[in-house]
Amino acid sequence: MPLRREPTLRQRRLGAEMRRMREQAGLGGSQLARELGLAPTQVTQMETGKIGVSAERLRTVAAACSCSNAPLIEALAEMATERRKGWWEEYRGTVSTDLLDLAELEDASRQLTTYTITFVHGLLQTRAYAASVFARAIPPLPDHEVDVRLNFRMQRQHIVHPNTTPIRAFIHEAALRMQFSGPKVLADQLDVLIKHSEQPGISIRAVPFDVESLPGPSENFTYAEGPVAELDTLQIDTSHNSLIFDSPAQLASYREILRRMASVALSEEESRDFIRRIKKEIESKHG
Repeated sequence: MPLRREPTLRQRRLGAEMRRMREQAGLGGSQLARELGLAPTQVTQMETGKIGVSAERLRTVAAACSCSNAPLIEALAEMATERRKGWWEEYRGTVSTDLLDLAELEDASRQLTTYTITFVHGLLQTRAYAASVFARAIPPLPDHEVDVRLNFRMQRQHIVHPNTTPIRAFIHEAALRMQFSGPKVLADQLDVLIKHSEQPGISIRAVPFDVESLPGPSENFTYAEGPVAELDTLQIDTSHNSLIFDSPAQLASYREILRRMASVALSEEESRDFIRRIKKEIESKHG
């Protein structure tokens, strides 16, 4: 079987979970290889997503590692049998792997929870707002690059229009007020946020400036829930790239951050009123 040149995010995650199983069992790669009757290089290739793993092989690995977490094993077995090619694969070689991973993560998630402090999350952006965000990149992006990223971002929104994946969006007041291309683009974006907040399956909650002891970090992040808690994933935006985390300690930390965030953010109804007031203020000031 030829090695995969570019394993997808979920193929890499399946391999990482198999490695986690092995390490929790206290087995080295060579030990597991002997248990399975494989060459050590094959274990390495499975754990890096370079070769495919059948559901049967996955269950054999779980048994060899004395893993008795049946829900996790079944969820991983389902991942092992996936053969569907996502729409984002059409963009491979055109956009960065970070963007491909993000689209795949959003598409496979059972629920998404987002927190943004600098701009409205990409899944909820209008086309004009997204274009203005891309136009502010330093160094400037070529026009064709902006067009590709804009089309890619709009296509990601298929899980929002119509809503197929529950979304909880915590939005800091700074993001609600940040202007990238003038007051009209922002006012239109706020109007769309209000409409989104009235849709079933989409929860939008504002975090005002006057909240004390804000529990969130300074970066925008997305918490993607998997079929079982062990397969949850955290994505964090940085100035230069997108980072993916899946260690149990990191996931537990951000679950607590979100619990605290929910305790200080405005309710959904209060948030709608809050966004309406900001929109009215912007329109009256710049009208």
